[in-house]
Amino acid sequence: MSARTVDVLLPLGLDTPYSYTVPEGLDLSPGDLVHVPLGNRGMVGCVWPRRAPAAPVDGAKLKAVKAKLAYVPLPADLLQLIDWMADYTLAPRGMVLRMALRHGESAGPARERVGVRATGRAPTRPTAAREKLLACLSDGFVRGKADAAREAGVSPSVVDGLIDDGVLETVVLPPEPAAELPDPAFAVPSLSPAQAEAAAVLRAAVAARAFGVHLLDGVTGSGKTEVYFEAVAETLRQGRQALILLPEIALTQAFLDRFTGRFGVRPAEWHSGVSTRRRARVLEGVARGEVKVVAGARSALFLPFADLGLTIVDEEHDPAYKQEDGVAY
Repeated sequence: MSARTVDVLLPLGLDTPYSYTVPEGLDLSPGDLVHVPLGNRGMVGCVWPRRAPAAPVDGAKLKAVKAKLAYVPLPADLLQLIDWMADYTLAPRGMVLRMALRHGESAGPARERVGVRATGRAPTRPTAAREKLLACLSDGFVRGKADAAREAGVSPSVVDGLIDDGVLETVVLPPEPAAELPDPAFAVPSLSPAQAEAAAVLRAAVAARAFGVHLLDGVTGSGKTEVYFEAVAETLRQGRQALILLPEIALTQAFLDRFTGRFGVRPAEWHSGVSTRRRARVLEGVARGEVKVVAGARSALFLPFADLGLTIVDEEHDPAYKQEDGVAY
């Protein structure tokens, strides 16, 4: 019986994947990230769709996949984008794949969040600080340790002392969400007739769920951002995801404040200033469809969106979007 094989594309200057055997009991599908041997070292690669039936091969001549990694698989449309981009830019597929693989792999497991709540026991040694903390926790809600200390105006050592005393108990909190859900009805703006006409066209295009390209052309201060925010709002009403691409220099507090003023919360951010651990949370939320809006630099294009319904390219003339090193795009 011939060994099962899969094609694995590696993030190197290679245009074609390599074949590996699949160990017994390991289930692999296109998009899965795997650890494979290459020469005398190991590498992370992606199981690649097989475009034609595999030619007969002696499994004894192939190396085996070492492990399937617990990372988010790359969705089919992202694999198609990598294929298209490699063909369009005449770049090796492996180098395009590399741009989609450098998100969050080194983040490690998320830190466990610990909260505290009162057990109902009285402290063996009451103090003013302890009484303030217990009064703060008397509503029965669970608070993070740091949050409880800050809200009560006491030092974290007071919290630890009451835990040791059995007056407080620790509770494992769910992971912090990567981003809160924006509200499309939070602060609907009053648009001028021209803005309202453009916004209506964009809302209709989003609702149609069909591919189309629209250009918003206007001088600085003419309200282009307010108009495309209405397209984002319609995408949210459809339950889909939106990506707002900006040159990294334009990802400023001013833009984030404008978004918050319209939707009530900040978007998920994706740029070089975001920590690796937070990037991992954003990536996981995007893949699960929980993160609905991402505002990011050009690398956000390679996030594994579950249901991307809208892409905004703000300041699309800006040369900062262009990459000349490695893959030219």
